[in-house]
Amino acid sequence: MGIKHNDDCHDHCDGSLRDEIIVHFPYAVFSVALGLIGAALLTYFSFGATAQTVKKGTHILFHTFHFLHIVFAATGAMVTFFRFSNKLLKGIIVSTVSTVFFCVLSDVLLPYASGILLGVDMDLHICFHSELMNVIPFLVIGIFNGWVLNKHRKGLQGYYSLWSHFTHIFVSSIASLLYMVGNGFDDWAHFMGPIYCLLVLSVVIPCTFSDLVVPMFFASNGEKR
Repeated sequence: MGIKHNDDCHDHCDGSLRDEIIVHFPYAVFSVALGLIGAALLTYFSFGATAQTVKKGTHILFHTFHFLHIVFAATGAMVTFFRFSNKLLKGIIVSTVSTVFFCVLSDVLLPYASGILLGVDMDLHICFHSELMNVIPFLVIGIFNGWVLNKHRKGLQGYYSLWSHFTHIFVSSIASLLYMVGNGFDDWAHFMGPIYCLLVLSVVIPCTFSDLVVPMFFASNGEKR
């Protein structure tokens, strides 16, 4: 699948899906590594606390990063879509569906499947199903933020592209790891190597599709003014 970019995106990339994944891969490597550091510090400072206290704290942190991931994913999808099309309603629909699907995939379903694959009895918790009233404000703000960035794209969109990929992948990697820790993977430190590899894949592929591939694909028939 071929993808063309503006000059302010990745000058070293020829626009193919393979190259987009390669471009995103270093961000995933470093952000997941930072996520492991954060989880290790959380585990260290929770020594002596009850299992219930640790689980409650981890759930709060997971939801915080998961909701922030929704903001960045929705913003990124809108920004990308409007680089290729000015159809507002279509952009909102595509960005909303893409954000919902890939945030759940990256932060919940793939970490859940990774835990199962490693032999852990994981709990399945999908916020878009059980906490919709908390999810909607973050989704709406992300969509609106992408629209604002599009309106000021000459001044802001290029700046956004410089740091958005790392931030998007960083919050997603933290959310994914916290989901695993808070939903059954208490002994995660003994599986740090496999978890690291699985999380890199769980983050880089969905975030690449969410930020770039899906909005570009559906905007391809739009008329750019």
